[in-house]
Amino acid sequence: MPVELKVPEVGESITEVMIGVWKKREGDAVATDDAIVEIESDKATVELPAPAPGTVTKILKGSGEKAVVGEVIGFMEPAGAAVPAAAPPSQPVVDVKRQDGRTDIGSVQPATPAAPGRVMPAAARVLGEAGMSPAAVAGTGPGGRVTKADAVAAVARPAAPPAQRPLAQAPAVSGGAREERYVLISPIRRKIAERLVEAQQQAALLTTFNEVDMSAVMALRAKFKDSFQERYGVKLGFMSFFVRAAVEALRAVPQVNAEFRDPHIVFRDYCDIGIAVGGGKGLVVPVLRNAEQMSFAQVEQAIGDFARRAADNKLKLEELQGGTFTISNGGVYGSMMSTPIINPPQSGILGLHAIQDRPMAVNGQVVIRPMMYLALTYDHRLVDGREAVTFLKRIKDSIEDPSRLLLEV
Repeated sequence: MPVELKVPEVGESITEVMIGVWKKREGDAVATDDAIVEIESDKATVELPAPAPGTVTKILKGSGEKAVVGEVIGFMEPAGAAVPAAAPPSQPVVDVKRQDGRTDIGSVQPATPAAPGRVMPAAARVLGEAGMSPAAVAGTGPGGRVTKADAVAAVARPAAPPAQRPLAQAPAVSGGAREERYVLISPIRRKIAERLVEAQQQAALLTTFNEVDMSAVMALRAKFKDSFQERYGVKLGFMSFFVRAAVEALRAVPQVNAEFRDPHIVFRDYCDIGIAVGGGKGLVVPVLRNAEQMSFAQVEQAIGDFARRAADNKLKLEELQGGTFTISNGGVYGSMMSTPIINPPQSGILGLHAIQDRPMAVNGQVVIRPMMYLALTYDHRLVDGREAVTFLKRIKDSIEDPSRLLLEV
């Protein structure tokens, strides 16, 4: 008896998802808990595992299509059941390049010319947004109708250069073709965009800067890196120092750890610090819960685990929720200076940048020191300039004299 493959629950209040990468094709054998397809929501990506060993027999929803929680998106036959003989597939596979560079296993039917009036409303909407003519799209639905799946697949294919464009308007480029590609926006990228615009529109954002001498921290790392890694199984990085420094600064300036919730300001006596990391689907911010209780080793172990699982889209939804403050390290990509945007409803975000040797005046002498610019973007509705400067100065003092982190002064 066929087993239904249904969209699982992916988080509270989430009812609609997008079908991501099909990891198995029709006819592929699967073992229990093998990942069959990725399900993308606006908060995280989860995998639908095989409930039992068997064979995938039917894919109903192609990559890029929307579905609702509980909807059947495919079927499989359990091991030992008679699998229907392979007939010409009703949905031959095509490979679709996605926004993140990965290749999806989509499914569309053989091409059939689209006749006027044969375009489904959802397909017309997709094609209209992409500026494509329905006449150029193959219809695979009943009677040759162009379905939404047809439209999604057509939009995802590389577009040929417009033949009618005069050569004078399109100068030839040696060794390359001028092409455009339409790629569907993933739910998580759409949510990132919405949140960033929300922050700009609803908060009074202001950024203040300082710089920090990294000499002391770098010396500590060099001295203890081998013994630290041997004991804890993880490298001693810079981020644990900044997390510990941020905890002390948040205690000293609690407004930065608070939330503007009109008509109140909500203060917290705990520090849930989000760490921005690049994931397979874009920037994600997993949260270190109760960072004020974590040791250097615990911070480094947690961050390393977050980074590995973010690259494989394995982070859990609950790990991305909440947070009272965020740290973003653009320095790992070479950024010298930036103005980070807060993650609403948080009131502050600390931006770290690249370390660069610069000439500095120290005790009347010019010396070369490894310097880093710090940026604090904050919500001016509840954090004043004095508090912001005090916060950054506290970070600077802790990093330039790490013994403060041990003594909590």
